[in-house]
Order: sequence, then C-alpha cells, then structure tokens
Amino acid sequence: MREKIYEIIFEAETKAGKIFDIALLWMIIASVATVVIESMEAYRLEYGQIFLNLEYFFTAVFSIEYILRLYSSPKPFRYIFSFYGIIDLLAIIPGYMTLFFDGGASLMVIRGFRLLRFFRLFKLSRYVGEGDILIKALKASRYKIVVFLVTVFGLAVTVGALMYVIEGQEHGFTSIPKGIYWAIVTITTVGYGDISPQTPLGQALAMVVMIMGYGIIAVPTGIVSVELAEAKRTTLFTETCGHCMTEGHEKDAKYCRICGEPLITAKNHSV
Repeated sequence: MREKIYEIIFEAETKAGKIFDIALLWMIIASVATVVIESMEAYRLEYGQIFLNLEYFFTAVFSIEYILRLYSSPKPFRYIFSFYGIIDLLAIIPGYMTLFFDGGASLMVIRGFRLLRFFRLFKLSRYVGEGDILIKALKASRYKIVVFLVTVFGLAVTVGALMYVIEGQEHGFTSIPKGIYWAIVTITTVGYGDISPQTPLGQALAMVVMIMGYGIIAVPTGIVSVELAEAKRTTLFTETCGHCMTEGHEKDAKYCRICGEPLITAKNHSV
C-alpha cells in the first residue's frame, strides 16, 4: 500500500499518477484564484465567510497530500528538507495561522501570512513537464546571459556618461547615474520620456542607441531558444528516486542516476 501511494503521488507516468496530478493541479489553481478574488474588497465583504471556508478546505486537502507524501516517502526527512517539501509546507502554513491570529490588531499579520499561499503556484512546476525543460534551458544559458548583461550594462554606463557630457545639467542629465538611467530606458525600448536629449549631437546618439536596442533584445531570446531546443531533445521523465528524491530519469531506467539506488517503479514492474 505504501509503495502504491508513492507511485500515485510521486510518479506522473502512471494512469493513477496522472489523474492525481491533474486533480491537484486544479486544486492549486482554484486556491490561488480564491486568494486573488478575496483581495477585492467588494467580494471580500459579501462573501468573506465563503472564502474562509474555502481556505479551510484547501488547507485540509494540501495537508492530507503532505502527510501522504511523508508516509509514502522511503526517506521522509529528505522530502521535508527538499525544495518541493519546503514549498508544500509553505502552502499549508497560512491556513493554520488564521486559526491562531484573530481580531483587528492582528489583521495585518494574517495578511502577511496569506501571501505565503502564493507558494502554491510553485507546486505547479512539479506537474508541468515543460517546466523542467525551461529550468534546464535557463541553467544552461545562465553564463552566456550573464556575460550579455554585463556587456549591456557596460554599454549603458558608456552611453550615460557621454550623454552627461553632451547634454549637461540644463537638459536634465544632472549626473552620470541619471544618464545611465536614460540609457537603460532607451536600450530596453521602454522610453518613459521623463528625460530626453535636446542637442543635435545628443539626439543623434539617441537614435543609434534606439536602433541598437532592438538588436540587443533579440540576443537573449536566441540564446534561450537554442538551449530550449537542446533541453527538449534530452528531456528526462518524472521518475522520482525514493532514496535521494532526485526527479528526472530515462523512461526505462531501473536505477537512480544520482545515488544508484533501484527505482521503486522499476521494482514494481519487475515483480
């Protein structure tokens, strides 16, 4: 029974696991939607008790899920201190905090704890396989993006200093940081318009920076796109190791790719 519960809760490749994941996914979306609607005063005043009852219901559901994960996990403490274990715990804490904090004086405290309910959104990543591909692509491209950002920042500092010299304080460029602010706003094509060059030379430089901005925006998109294609080509399935809680193994894998322990699903198939 314990292994069966583990297979349903931790695995997404089985039929029962997919049903469980889809049901829980809708629970997460509904709970977050409840928090969003509750923040609207008109609805909160009229349906406050209904929102409170819904929160108790969602807290009970996620608490049962958390207990079942602890029960079925071969290494409960590894699950508790894992990333998803912490997220699961943060998702249920606010519901219990409302039982201990009541009254007008503690209203702001309760609202602060209610913000933690948005950690339920992070639970979605466990049930969306494409999320793993995106995380892998971002990790693979992080060094290239860092180098790119450093280069762009260097360009912004240079352009900002030039605009400070060209335009001067009389045209709003009161300091080099102010010039850097203008350069970043222009390079990113945001263009607030709160400060702009007035001299012909400054306007000419601004045109060059604007044109460069369109090309600069395309660079990180290309970097991540290449890594996404590579990550999708090497995608692993959601098989979870019961020993070290590592997710992502080949579909026919029998042993964990990290610790070498037999996978529980593989053992069940061999019986």
